[in-house]
Amino acid sequence: MMDTDYKGLTQDISTNLAQLRKTQPEVMKGFNDMAKAAMASGALDPKTKELIALAVGVAARCDGCIGFHTKALARLGATTEEVHEALGVAIYMGGGPVAMYAANAVAAFQEFAPDTLQLREA
Repeated sequence: MMDTDYKGLTQDISTNLAQLRKTQPEVMKGFNDMAKAAMASGALDPKTKELIALAVGVAARCDGCIGFHTKALARLGATTEEVHEALGVAIYMGGGPVAMYAANAVAAFQEFAPDTLQLREA
């Protein structure tokens, strides 16, 4: 497992974002409204959208994105296989540096969904 505490990281980011909501209410409301609209059920279900968001967050090398989207995926009942497949697409699109962040996302998902069955070793 990686050294990053994704539960702690997401809590810290949430605390800091609360400060921005006070000082930049219009900006943060706009961001929150955009997030709600983007993640709402439509042609794609919320879990699929979260898998896409995780892959984009990994490709962008965003630790906070990894934390929040793996947390959401655990809540939505994503499987290890689904998360790993999305990470495979991110690695394909981003190469070696993204592979390193994909490994971080594996650790983050395990932190938020410890009861998820791990893949069996071949």
